[in-house]
Amino acid sequence: MKTKINSSSFLLGLFVSIIILLSATGGAIADRVFVIKPLDYLFPRAGQIALDNSNLQKGEVVRPLPVNEENAVVEVANQSKQSVVTVSIKQNVNQPEIFSFPGMPFYLETPGATEQIQQDIGTGFVVSQEDGFVVTNKHVVSNAGAEYILIDFEGNEHNVTKIYRDPINDLAILQTSARLPALPLADSDQIKVGQTAIAIGTALGEFRQTVTVGVVSGTGRGIEASDGFATVERIDNLIQTDAAINPGNSGGPLINLQGEVMGVNVAVAQAENIGFAIPINVVKDSIKNFNETGQFDRPMLGVRYKMIPQETALLNDVPEGAYIIEVLPNSTAAKMQVQIGDIITKLNGQTVNQEAGDLAALINKMRVGDTIILDIWRGGELLTLQGELQIASN
Repeated sequence: MKTKINSSSFLLGLFVSIIILLSATGGAIADRVFVIKPLDYLFPRAGQIALDNSNLQKGEVVRPLPVNEENAVVEVANQSKQSVVTVSIKQNVNQPEIFSFPGMPFYLETPGATEQIQQDIGTGFVVSQEDGFVVTNKHVVSNAGAEYILIDFEGNEHNVTKIYRDPINDLAILQTSARLPALPLADSDQIKVGQTAIAIGTALGEFRQTVTVGVVSGTGRGIEASDGFATVERIDNLIQTDAAINPGNSGGPLINLQGEVMGVNVAVAQAENIGFAIPINVVKDSIKNFNETGQFDRPMLGVRYKMIPQETALLNDVPEGAYIIEVLPNSTAAKMQVQIGDIITKLNGQTVNQEAGDLAALINKMRVGDTIILDIWRGGELLTLQGELQIASN
């Protein structure tokens, strides 16, 4: 049986098909030739912002660029490299001469010629272009008898004219005659766990301007820094990140996606993907104090301690606080008669614990000459001691 085709239906279908074909062809021509994309007004493409012509003049075309983290990291790395420098040490080293004897199971080593060597050992970043100030870690420039050189991203070398070492924090300010652009500083009190963190530095003392990316994985951390044999320093209130921080990155900046420095890279933990940085607000306080006095006149209580967290306090029936493990001679604490084994629970009425405020963080907010009142737990007895904060020796 043959089906009859309704002529009116056929003509209507043909007409619709022609209209669709012409529309598609016209849209393609408008897109390619005149860069007009009618459907983008209703259905924005992936990664594109919906167009709004309300503020456009006739003939203008909007071409928004996709905004993503990769582009931001590339831009931050490109802008920051002019302000990040490699810290290199120049010193005289004796090269011993070694003599071996055929058939003998030993060799003889004698002093040889002295040779001057230069080696990249750390990183720094500019905080004041006008003054030529560069921030790095104190341990990077700990050798008082050595000469230090700053190397910029173009490989130019700049002499360090002065070094100011912070007696409290692992920070130092290097002064140079070079006038490199300074990096903007963030407010580290506003740092959020999970935000992007970018580390720049001379990785392994060999690869300059290395960029690594991760996130802020924790704040308010405390670690025991080590020289490989014993604990040498307790550092508290640090930023934790999984951005790769290797030896040689010390002193380099930890930067956010706005190109602002959040912290100074300071240490690598003995674990994978864990690094630490000193919050930049600590650096701001140091720089402010330096600008006012011309040196790092910082107050020091004069104790080494371990924080007792709540769980440990409950298990041992002692209060939370700072457990004193050493009192330095002639220090503020020694004059106040603080003893090993004491637990400092309050400082000037402020609770001393990991949540409310670490002891070092509270001391860093004070000035030389300020009155200090300590609430102390000693063998089940509560004591109150009072003294005056002394200057810390460098």
